[in-house]
Amino acid sequence: MLEQKLRSVVRDIPDFPTPGVVFKDITPILKDAGLCMAIVDDLVERLKGIDIDVIAGVESRGFLFGLMLATRLGIPFVPIRKQGRLPYKTIAESYKLEYGQATIEMHEDAIDPGARVLVHDDLLATGGTVVASAKLIEKLGGVVVGFSFIISLDFLKGEGRLTRFSDNIISLVRY
Repeated sequence: MLEQKLRSVVRDIPDFPTPGVVFKDITPILKDAGLCMAIVDDLVERLKGIDIDVIAGVESRGFLFGLMLATRLGIPFVPIRKQGRLPYKTIAESYKLEYGQATIEMHEDAIDPGARVLVHDDLLATGGTVVASAKLIEKLGGVVVGFSFIISLDFLKGEGRLTRFSDNIISLVRY
């Protein structure tokens, strides 16, 4: 039921951000508070049995449900941001995107050594961003215990890049 609802509201934007890319736009989801709550409920249910200390959300759409999920679980939320956007001392990791290169950062005191961290983003494509996020977490001594996504673009095979960090990979809808 939830998967069907998500498929009906996620919209395709052709040639964004570059020609040939079909962007999966989740912003229509945000107009439906009930759907947002159902997403968080479903993620909470799927995460049962995984011991999580912190949720790290990837800029920017990963903040939306990552913070809601952390709040529901009563645990801290840590933002992972594009380079130059965090005000305190940071650590950085560069990576390749499907359509370019980027660097992400997190505060150097964001994760305590040994903390069990779930990485959340809205969409899994090639996995570059979340692999870089997992590397940042490990640099700080954290342990990646899983990944959660609203959407997975399975044809890009990003999930295969994540299993070296954790086999706990949740996607609510797959294309």
